[in-house]
Order: sequence, then C-alpha cells, then structure tokens
Amino acid sequence: DGITVQEQIDDLTGLQSAVVTDPKRRGSAAKDLRPMVRIEDKKGKELKLPGTDIPAQYFLPPGAIISLQAGASVGVGDVVARIPQETSKTRDITGGLPRVADLFEARKPKETAVLAEITGIVSFGKDTKGKQRLVITDRDGNAHEELIPKWRQVIVFEGEHVAKGETVVDGEPNAHDILRLLGVEPLAAYLVKEIQDVYRLQGVKINDKHIETIIRQMLRKVEIVDGGDTRFMRGEQTERMRMLEENVRARSRDERTAVSHPVLLGITKASLATESFISAASFQETTRVLTEAAVRGARDTLRGLKENVIVGRLIPAGTGLAYHDKRRAAKAGLAEIDLESIGNPSAVTFAEPLAEDSSSDDA
Repeated sequence: DGITVQEQIDDLTGLQSAVVTDPKRRGSAAKDLRPMVRIEDKKGKELKLPGTDIPAQYFLPPGAIISLQAGASVGVGDVVARIPQETSKTRDITGGLPRVADLFEARKPKETAVLAEITGIVSFGKDTKGKQRLVITDRDGNAHEELIPKWRQVIVFEGEHVAKGETVVDGEPNAHDILRLLGVEPLAAYLVKEIQDVYRLQGVKINDKHIETIIRQMLRKVEIVDGGDTRFMRGEQTERMRMLEENVRARSRDERTAVSHPVLLGITKASLATESFISAASFQETTRVLTEAAVRGARDTLRGLKENVIVGRLIPAGTGLAYHDKRRAAKAGLAEIDLESIGNPSAVTFAEPLAEDSSSDDA
C-alpha cells in the first residue's frame, strides 16, 4: 500500500477504494513491481485453477480499482477488481483527420500493440530487469518468447489460448504487423473500419470501394524473399504485377518461380514509387524524381492515367479503349489474333498517337 496502490475517495459516493498506480509515476524502486491478487485457502496455501497447475493469481493493470481487502473471502464469480472505462477521445472530424492521415501514410504508432506471433498457449517465463517474459507455446512444443516492459499492460493470462495475430499487449495496432501476421484481407478490413469510423461519426457516407482502391495502390509492391530462376534479387521491391508476369514466364520454361511477401507503403511513398517517372514528378520532389530518371535513362511507357493526361493523350480506359486498340492494330497491320496473343494491347506502341486518333474521328 502506498507503493503500487493508492487509496482514493470517490467524489460522488464518498467511498474509499484502492487504485493501482501507473508505473511511470512510481519511484525507481517500485517501477518494476507488478501488483496482483492471489487467492489462497483458509490455511494460506495457494490455490490452483481447476484442472490445471496454474496458480489462481491475477495481475492488475494500471488504473484498476481493487474491490476487496486483504484476507477477504471470495467465491466463484465474485469481482476481484474492475478496470474503469476510458473516456472517449476526441473523434470529431478535426481530431479524426490526423488519424486518417496516419493510416493512409502507414505510420507506426508510438506504443504499438504486441500481437501473437504464433497460435498457442500463453505462459510467463523468468522476468528480467524491467521486462517480463511472455512465452507462447504451439501444439508441437515450439516456444516463441517476447520481452515486454513491465509497465505495458498484458491483456492475456497464463494458460490462455491465443491465435496468431491476436493482441496480447494493449496498444494501437500496427498495420505492418497485421499484414505480416494475418495477410492482406484482414489488413484491408482493419484500415477500412478505422477510416470509416472517423467519417461515420460526422454522418459522412463513403462507399468502401473508394477506400479499398487506395489500399490496393498501397499494397502494389512486394518484397522478393526468394528470386528462384527469375531475374529478381532477394530483398528487392518490385511491382506485384511485374512479379506475377515473370512467374508466368518461369512456369512456361519449367523454372523456379519467385517467392515474395506484400509490402505496405504510405500513399506518399506509393505515389513516388510508381514506375512512371512523369506521374511521380507531378506529385512531389519533382527535381529529385526527374534527376534520378535522367541518370538511369528511364523510359516511360505511358501505361497509367496520370502520365497520359500530362502529355495530352487519351487515357487508356473507358468504353472506347477496345475499339481504338483494334483500329490502331488494323492500321499497323496486325491481325486480331495477333493482338490477343500480345496480352495487353494498350501497352503496344504504335506510330499513330492517341491524340491524333480522337481528332481524326471527330473530323
């Protein structure tokens, strides 16, 4: 009492209760202490949870209000301590927009939540100075250890079963961890939900497909884990579509394909990492983008929308795209079957520019 717990009097009821103090506000001697409630029998012998060898003890997070006094009798289902509900944070549009920006820029939070690396049973190992050892053991007996600062709030108990990607230490989830452990679809669902929450509070209705389109562009890049027999190097980041095309060629030659995992880029970085240097230069850091493109001798194939608009061509999209593709192919002397074998007719370079097509048609 007075070290990890302080007595507080409720202003409304006038009742006195013991509250667990925040480790950051304790002295250096009490900073590493972890207050807990231990249940013993009448003889003072420590009780075990039914059917296990796990002791009946409950670690208390900072701010927990202890409902019992030492030596009090408890039964099954009695409240030992309660955690007060946090007051709602500022979630209006002005307070929420920075949150939306953080999500779209894929920034890492200051105090990130710790997610379970594997599926298994939770146990606690030997603590080190200032840190507690959290161990998760899977079915095969393989253990994964995580050292967690003692002032962080662990929200799982010893003997609890956790699934891969489940939160074990309280905090704000890191989008990169969700992608690494759970995959693309759970990450997309998380980002859509978090972004929609901000706008729904203001009564703004946004269809999920608009947010999902942005997320798709953020997940456009992959990192090569194993290059196989392709031209990719390990650790290289490349476009997902380019890797898939290269793997198709490798399979046709009975060669080993490349193995990769998705990479999450913020919208600023994703815009600058596009293959088109014209599109990237129109966004930010124009001088740097154009200088690097000139040094590399880069070639822009004008496959996207922005770069075509910038140079004054028709965009490679819309209902008239297939018609113009066939007409230009016929003028270039390609048969329709040859056009289909190319796979992407709009990427074929013809002598006749698209802008002249539209002017001649209008005439």
